[in-house]
Amino acid sequence: MGDELEQGFDGTDDPFAQLAGVFAGRHALVLEDEPELASHVRDRLLKAGFEVVDVVDTGEAVLQACRGNTYDVLILDRMTKGLDGLSTLKQLREGAGANAEAPALMLTALGGERQRVEGLLSGADDYLSKPIGDEELLARIAAQLRRTVRNTPTASSDLINGPFRLSMGARTLKLDLAGQSRLIDLSPLEFAIVAELMTARGQPVTKAMLWDRCWVEWNFLPENFVNIIDARISALRRRLKEQAAELGDDLHPLIVSARSQSLVFRDLTGVAVMAG
Repeated sequence: MGDELEQGFDGTDDPFAQLAGVFAGRHALVLEDEPELASHVRDRLLKAGFEVVDVVDTGEAVLQACRGNTYDVLILDRMTKGLDGLSTLKQLREGAGANAEAPALMLTALGGERQRVEGLLSGADDYLSKPIGDEELLARIAAQLRRTVRNTPTASSDLINGPFRLSMGARTLKLDLAGQSRLIDLSPLEFAIVAELMTARGQPVTKAMLWDRCWVEWNFLPENFVNIIDARISALRRRLKEQAAELGDDLHPLIVSARSQSLVFRDLTGVAVMAG
């Protein structure tokens, strides 16, 4: 990454450290038959803030664990002895237990497009190819947990971040300053990017996740996808600065970079802006 995309965070403002609040008190179930990898994932999740991480090595053990426990997220290998991860997930989704709707991430070496589609159509909420970095794994788990909260009915669909009000229903971004409100002019793609980042509430979103959710007209991942995203983010930063210049240079760019090819929309909570 270039210098422009590296600014905005230091060791005291690490968005990955902020995930502890998302994971606190959470329970995870991991299906993984490689002992070393299973131990690593378990230890990483516990270190990140999970309260309980149960690890099993067969699909049958997953079904047994789900009969007596409630999990916030399922992380399933696809290739396991006996009942494989995909068949296990199908059975869980067809059931009526407490874990039937739990967010499920497939973590597997089978990463072809056809296999990804099979996994998603079988009930997976995300499909991750091994190997995957710890930070991207944590970010994707956090995204699923946020989506679970987001899908819970609320009185309003608007998201507030300091002077910004984002309406998912109207697909608008407004800037409220000194009692006046004005629309921020964004293209559909730019709105999708801002909505994804603002919904994360100051937590990191990887560029791979952004591509999957915002570049929906693409049915494959090009080799230069990071360059495509970086060019769009640079243009979006300029657009936001032009239309929200009152925020001042100290807060621009509003979209900053974190580690592991991730992006964050600044948390502007408590920011008081006076009209110039």
